[in-house]
Amino acid sequence: MDVLVVGAGVTGLTTAVCLAESGRSVLVRTRERPAETTSYAAGAIWGRVIAAHERAAHWGQQTLALLKPLARATGTGVRLVTGLEATRTWSPPHPWLTEVDDFELCRPAELPSGFVSGWRYTAPVIDMPRYLDYLVHRLSRAGGRIERATVDSLTEVAAEAPVVVNCTGSSARELVPDSEVRPTRGQLVVVDNPGVDWFFAESSNELAELTYFLPHGDHVVLGGTMEPEHCDATPREETAAAIVRRCAAVEPALARARVLSHRVGFRPVRPQVRLDVINVDGSQVIHNYGHGGSGISLSWGCALDVLDMIESRTATLS
Repeated sequence: MDVLVVGAGVTGLTTAVCLAESGRSVLVRTRERPAETTSYAAGAIWGRVIAAHERAAHWGQQTLALLKPLARATGTGVRLVTGLEATRTWSPPHPWLTEVDDFELCRPAELPSGFVSGWRYTAPVIDMPRYLDYLVHRLSRAGGRIERATVDSLTEVAAEAPVVVNCTGSSARELVPDSEVRPTRGQLVVVDNPGVDWFFAESSNELAELTYFLPHGDHVVLGGTMEPEHCDATPREETAAAIVRRCAAVEPALARARVLSHRVGFRPVRPQVRLDVINVDGSQVIHNYGHGGSGISLSWGCALDVLDMIESRTATLS
Protein backbone atom coordinates (compact mmCIF):
# COMPACT_ATOMS: atom_id res chain seq x y z
CA MET A 1 0.00 0.00 0.00
CA ASP A 2 1.02 3.64 -0.48
CA VAL A 3 -0.85 4.99 2.54
CA LEU A 4 -2.21 3.49 5.76
CA VAL A 5 -4.94 5.61 7.35
CA VAL A 6 -5.67 4.81 11.00
CA GLY A 7 -9.26 5.58 12.01
CA ALA A 8 -12.60 5.39 10.17
CA GLY A 9 -14.52 8.38 11.45
CA VAL A 10 -15.34 11.25 9.10
CA THR A 11 -11.77 12.58 9.22
CA GLY A 12 -10.21 9.20 8.44
CA LEU A 13 -12.66 8.28 5.69
CA THR A 14 -12.52 11.70 4.03
CA THR A 15 -8.72 11.62 4.07
CA ALA A 16 -8.70 8.09 2.67
CA VAL A 17 -11.10 9.04 -0.14
CA CYS A 18 -9.02 12.08 -1.03
CA LEU A 19 -5.82 10.04 -1.20
CA ALA A 20 -7.36 7.07 -3.03
CA GLU A 21 -8.90 9.36 -5.65
CA SER A 22 -5.45 10.85 -6.22
CA GLY A 23 -4.36 7.41 -7.47
CA ARG A 24 -2.75 6.04 -4.32
CA SER A 25 -3.28 2.58 -2.87
CA VAL A 26 -4.98 3.22 0.50
CA LEU A 27 -5.84 0.96 3.41
CA VAL A 28 -7.92 2.19 6.35
CA ARG A 29 -7.23 0.31 9.55
CA THR A 30 -9.81 0.81 12.28
CA ARG A 31 -10.74 -0.71 15.61
CA GLU A 32 -14.35 0.42 15.17
CA ARG A 33 -16.65 0.18 12.20
CA PRO A 34 -17.69 3.61 10.86
CA ALA A 35 -21.12 3.02 12.45
CA GLU A 36 -19.43 2.73 15.86
CA THR A 37 -17.44 5.97 15.68
CA THR A 38 -18.23 9.34 17.23
CA SER A 39 -18.81 10.67 13.71
CA TYR A 40 -21.79 8.35 13.34
CA ALA A 41 -23.36 9.90 16.44
CA ALA A 42 -22.92 13.49 15.25
CA GLY A 43 -25.73 15.85 14.18
CA ALA A 44 -24.19 17.25 11.90
CA ILE A 45 -23.90 20.67 10.26
CA TRP A 46 -21.18 22.59 8.52
CA GLY A 47 -20.15 25.77 10.27
CA ARG A 48 -20.32 25.16 14.02
CA VAL A 49 -16.55 25.35 14.55
CA ILE A 50 -15.40 24.27 17.99
CA ALA A 51 -11.72 24.00 17.08
CA ALA A 52 -8.74 26.32 16.84
CA HIS A 53 -6.09 26.60 14.13
CA GLU A 54 -4.77 29.40 11.95
CA ARG A 55 -5.99 27.50 8.87
CA ALA A 56 -9.43 26.65 10.24
CA ALA A 57 -11.23 29.25 8.13
CA HIS A 58 -9.44 28.02 4.99
CA TRP A 59 -10.27 24.39 5.77
CA GLY A 60 -13.88 25.34 6.43
CA GLN A 61 -14.29 27.13 3.11
CA GLN A 62 -12.69 24.25 1.20
CA THR A 63 -15.03 21.80 2.91
CA LEU A 64 -18.09 23.94 2.19
CA ALA A 65 -17.15 24.12 -1.49
CA LEU A 66 -16.98 20.32 -1.69
CA LEU A 67 -20.09 19.60 0.39
CA LYS A 68 -22.39 21.85 -1.65
CA PRO A 69 -22.28 19.69 -4.81
CA LEU A 70 -23.00 16.59 -2.70
CA ALA A 71 -26.29 18.18 -1.64
CA ARG A 72 -27.41 18.00 -5.27
CA ALA A 73 -26.58 14.29 -5.53
CA THR A 74 -28.68 11.41 -4.24
CA GLY A 75 -27.56 9.03 -1.53
CA THR A 76 -24.95 11.29 0.07
CA GLY A 77 -26.87 12.28 3.19
CA VAL A 78 -26.05 15.96 2.54
CA ARG A 79 -28.79 18.60 2.21
CA LEU A 80 -28.72 22.40 2.09
CA VAL A 81 -30.93 23.80 4.84
CA THR A 82 -31.62 27.39 5.87
CA GLY A 83 -31.68 28.12 9.56
CA LEU A 84 -30.72 30.28 12.49
CA GLU A 85 -27.67 30.41 14.74
CA ALA A 86 -28.00 32.43 17.95
CA THR A 87 -26.20 33.32 21.17
CA ARG A 88 -27.44 33.89 24.72
CA THR A 89 -24.92 36.70 25.29
CA TRP A 90 -24.06 39.22 22.60
CA SER A 91 -21.45 37.87 20.21
CA PRO A 92 -20.45 38.50 16.59
CA PRO A 93 -20.57 35.61 14.11
CA HIS A 94 -17.42 33.80 13.04
CA PRO A 95 -15.79 36.10 10.44
CA TRP A 96 -15.62 33.36 7.82
CA LEU A 97 -19.31 32.54 8.33
CA THR A 98 -20.23 35.98 6.99
CA GLU A 99 -18.87 34.89 3.59
CA VAL A 100 -21.80 32.48 3.13
CA ASP A 101 -23.90 33.76 0.22
CA ASP A 102 -27.20 34.38 2.04
CA PHE A 103 -25.80 35.34 5.45
CA GLU A 104 -27.83 38.00 7.27
CA LEU A 105 -27.99 39.30 10.82
CA CYS A 106 -31.27 38.86 12.69
CA ARG A 107 -33.30 41.56 14.38
CA PRO A 108 -33.97 40.99 18.11
CA ALA A 109 -37.63 40.23 17.39
CA GLU A 110 -36.60 37.33 15.13
CA LEU A 111 -34.71 35.51 17.88
CA PRO A 112 -36.08 32.83 20.20
CA SER A 113 -36.65 33.76 23.82
CA GLY A 114 -33.41 33.90 25.81
CA PHE A 115 -31.17 34.71 22.83
CA VAL A 116 -29.80 38.19 22.18
CA SER A 117 -27.89 37.97 18.89
CA GLY A 118 -28.16 35.74 15.87
CA TRP A 119 -27.87 35.29 12.11
CA ARG A 120 -29.47 33.30 9.31
CA TYR A 121 -27.73 31.39 6.56
CA THR A 122 -27.96 28.25 4.45
CA ALA A 123 -25.54 25.44 5.21
CA PRO A 124 -24.99 21.75 4.48
CA VAL A 125 -26.72 19.58 7.06
CA ILE A 126 -25.37 16.04 7.09
CA ASP A 127 -27.14 12.82 8.05
CA MET A 128 -24.00 11.11 9.32
CA PRO A 129 -25.08 7.45 9.10
CA ARG A 130 -25.90 7.94 5.40
CA TYR A 131 -22.87 10.15 4.77
CA LEU A 132 -20.41 7.68 6.28
CA ASP A 133 -21.93 4.92 4.12
CA TYR A 134 -21.47 7.20 1.12
CA LEU A 135 -17.79 7.76 1.98
CA VAL A 136 -17.21 4.02 2.44
CA HIS A 137 -18.68 3.29 -1.01
CA ARG A 138 -16.76 6.16 -2.58
CA LEU A 139 -13.54 4.85 -1.06
CA SER A 140 -14.27 1.39 -2.42
CA ARG A 141 -14.90 2.78 -5.91
CA ALA A 142 -11.50 4.48 -5.76
CA GLY A 143 -9.82 1.18 -4.87
CA GLY A 144 -9.40 1.80 -1.14
CA ARG A 145 -9.97 -0.87 1.51
CA ILE A 146 -11.04 -0.97 5.15
CA GLU A 147 -9.60 -3.46 7.62
CA ARG A 148 -10.79 -4.08 11.18
CA ALA A 149 -7.81 -4.26 13.53
CA THR A 150 -6.42 -2.52 16.60
CA VAL A 151 -3.38 -0.28 16.23
CA ASP A 152 -1.33 -0.19 19.43
CA SER A 153 1.74 1.63 18.14
CA LEU A 154 2.40 4.11 15.34
CA THR A 155 5.97 2.84 15.20
CA GLU A 156 4.74 -0.64 14.33
CA VAL A 157 2.43 0.48 11.53
CA ALA A 158 5.10 2.85 10.17
CA ALA A 159 6.97 -0.27 9.12
CA GLU A 160 4.05 -1.30 6.88
CA ALA A 161 3.68 1.75 4.64
CA PRO A 162 5.73 4.75 3.52
CA VAL A 163 2.95 7.05 4.73
CA VAL A 164 0.73 6.62 7.81
CA VAL A 165 -2.06 9.12 8.55
CA ASN A 166 -3.25 9.17 12.15
CA CYS A 167 -6.96 10.08 12.20
CA THR A 168 -7.82 8.43 15.52
CA GLY A 169 -9.67 11.32 17.16
CA SER A 170 -10.03 10.90 20.91
CA SER A 171 -7.96 7.69 20.79
CA ALA A 172 -4.91 9.78 19.90
CA ARG A 173 -4.69 10.58 23.60
CA GLU A 174 -3.37 7.05 24.21
CA LEU A 175 -1.95 6.15 20.79
CA VAL A 176 0.38 9.09 20.21
CA PRO A 177 0.24 9.66 23.22
CA ASP A 178 -1.15 13.21 23.41
CA SER A 179 -2.38 14.39 26.80
CA GLU A 180 -3.84 17.55 25.23
CA VAL A 181 -6.67 15.53 23.67
CA ARG A 182 -9.72 15.52 25.93
CA PRO A 183 -12.61 13.22 24.99
CA THR A 184 -15.71 15.37 25.45
CA ARG A 185 -19.05 13.61 25.76
CA GLY A 186 -21.95 14.59 23.57
CA GLN A 187 -25.48 13.19 23.81
CA LEU A 188 -28.19 13.62 21.15
CA VAL A 189 -31.82 12.61 20.70
CA VAL A 190 -33.28 11.51 17.35
CA VAL A 191 -37.02 12.12 16.87
CA ASP A 192 -39.65 11.79 14.16
CA ASN A 193 -39.84 14.97 12.12
CA PRO A 194 -43.11 16.77 12.97
CA GLY A 195 -42.66 19.13 10.01
CA VAL A 196 -39.48 21.01 10.91
CA ASP A 197 -37.67 22.27 7.80
CA TRP A 198 -35.13 24.69 9.36
CA PHE A 199 -32.13 24.24 11.60
CA PHE A 200 -31.31 25.98 14.86
CA ALA A 201 -27.84 26.08 16.44
CA GLU A 202 -26.78 27.74 19.65
CA SER A 203 -23.38 29.36 19.19
CA SER A 204 -21.13 28.93 22.22
CA ASN A 205 -17.87 27.23 23.10
CA GLU A 206 -18.38 27.60 26.83
CA LEU A 207 -21.58 25.76 27.75
CA ALA A 208 -21.92 22.17 28.90
CA GLU A 209 -25.46 22.20 27.49
CA LEU A 210 -26.14 23.40 23.95
CA THR A 211 -29.42 23.73 22.10
CA TYR A 212 -29.64 22.73 18.45
CA PHE A 213 -31.83 20.75 16.09
CA LEU A 214 -31.04 19.57 12.58
CA PRO A 215 -33.72 18.22 10.22
CA HIS A 216 -32.88 15.22 8.04
CA GLY A 217 -36.07 14.60 6.11
CA ASP A 218 -38.12 12.12 8.12
CA HIS A 219 -36.22 12.68 11.38
CA VAL A 220 -34.63 15.48 13.40
CA VAL A 221 -31.47 15.28 15.52
CA LEU A 222 -31.71 17.25 18.78
CA GLY A 223 -28.74 18.28 20.89
CA GLY A 224 -26.83 18.40 22.95
CA THR A 225 -24.09 18.36 25.57
CA MET A 226 -20.38 19.18 25.91
CA GLU A 227 -19.10 17.21 28.92
CA PRO A 228 -15.29 17.11 29.28
CA GLU A 229 -13.71 13.99 30.75
CA HIS A 230 -17.02 12.09 30.83
CA CYS A 231 -16.58 8.73 29.09
CA ASP A 232 -19.89 6.99 29.84
CA ALA A 233 -21.45 5.94 26.53
CA THR A 234 -24.81 5.08 28.11
CA PRO A 235 -27.54 7.63 27.25
CA ARG A 236 -29.01 9.36 30.30
CA GLU A 237 -32.79 9.73 30.46
CA GLU A 238 -32.66 13.02 32.34
CA THR A 239 -30.18 14.47 29.83
CA ALA A 240 -32.37 13.39 26.91
CA ALA A 241 -35.46 14.96 28.50
CA ALA A 242 -33.59 18.23 29.05
CA ILE A 243 -32.44 18.27 25.41
CA VAL A 244 -36.00 17.85 24.18
CA ARG A 245 -37.23 20.62 26.51
CA ARG A 246 -34.59 23.09 25.31
CA CYS A 247 -35.27 22.35 21.65
CA ALA A 248 -39.03 22.54 22.13
CA ALA A 249 -38.63 25.98 23.71
CA VAL A 250 -37.29 27.12 20.32
CA GLU A 251 -39.53 24.93 18.10
CA PRO A 252 -42.70 23.87 20.02
CA ALA A 253 -43.55 21.15 17.46
CA LEU A 254 -40.64 19.10 18.79
CA ALA A 255 -42.24 18.71 22.21
CA ARG A 256 -44.61 16.02 20.92
CA ALA A 257 -42.23 14.31 18.48
CA ARG A 258 -41.76 10.56 18.95
CA VAL A 259 -38.27 9.64 20.15
CA LEU A 260 -36.59 7.18 17.79
CA SER A 261 -33.13 6.73 19.33
CA HIS A 262 -30.37 8.21 21.43
CA ARG A 263 -26.74 8.80 20.43
CA VAL A 264 -23.60 9.34 22.50
CA GLY A 265 -20.15 10.20 21.15
CA PHE A 266 -16.86 11.66 22.36
CA ARG A 267 -15.52 14.70 20.56
CA PRO A 268 -11.70 14.84 20.24
CA VAL A 269 -11.26 18.25 21.84
CA ARG A 270 -7.77 19.75 21.79
CA PRO A 271 -6.49 23.33 22.29
CA GLN A 272 -5.55 23.29 18.60
CA VAL A 273 -6.16 20.91 15.72
CA ARG A 274 -3.05 18.83 15.07
CA LEU A 275 -2.15 18.55 11.40
CA ASP A 276 1.56 17.99 10.97
CA VAL A 277 4.08 15.44 9.75
CA ILE A 278 6.89 13.63 11.55
CA ASN A 279 9.39 10.97 10.51
CA VAL A 280 9.16 7.57 12.17
CA ASP A 281 11.85 5.09 11.15
CA GLY A 282 11.94 6.45 7.62
CA SER A 283 8.17 6.59 7.14
CA GLN A 284 6.07 9.72 7.00
CA VAL A 285 3.52 9.88 9.85
CA ILE A 286 0.93 12.62 9.42
CA HIS A 287 -1.23 13.52 12.41
CA ASN A 288 -4.75 14.71 11.55
CA TYR A 289 -6.84 14.85 14.73
CA GLY A 290 -8.13 17.12 17.50
CA HIS A 291 -11.00 18.70 15.53
CA GLY A 292 -13.33 18.88 18.52
CA GLY A 293 -16.91 19.36 17.35
CA SER A 294 -15.80 20.47 13.89
CA GLY A 295 -14.78 17.23 12.22
CA ILE A 296 -17.30 17.52 9.41
CA SER A 297 -16.73 21.27 8.94
CA LEU A 298 -12.98 20.88 8.45
CA SER A 299 -12.82 17.36 6.97
CA TRP A 300 -12.17 18.02 3.28
CA GLY A 301 -9.87 20.97 3.90
CA CYS A 302 -7.69 18.92 6.23
CA ALA A 303 -7.71 15.97 3.83
CA LEU A 304 -6.48 18.21 1.01
CA ASP A 305 -3.66 19.47 3.24
CA VAL A 306 -2.67 15.86 3.96
CA LEU A 307 -2.56 15.21 0.22
CA ASP A 308 -0.39 18.31 -0.26
CA MET A 309 2.04 17.10 2.45
CA ILE A 310 2.40 13.75 0.73
CA GLU A 311 2.82 15.25 -2.74
CA SER A 312 5.39 17.76 -1.45
CA ARG A 313 7.44 14.95 0.07
CA THR A 314 7.19 12.92 -3.13
CA ALA A 315 8.35 15.89 -5.17
CA THR A 316 11.27 16.47 -2.78
CA LEU A 317 12.37 12.83 -3.01
CA SER A 318 12.10 12.95 -6.80
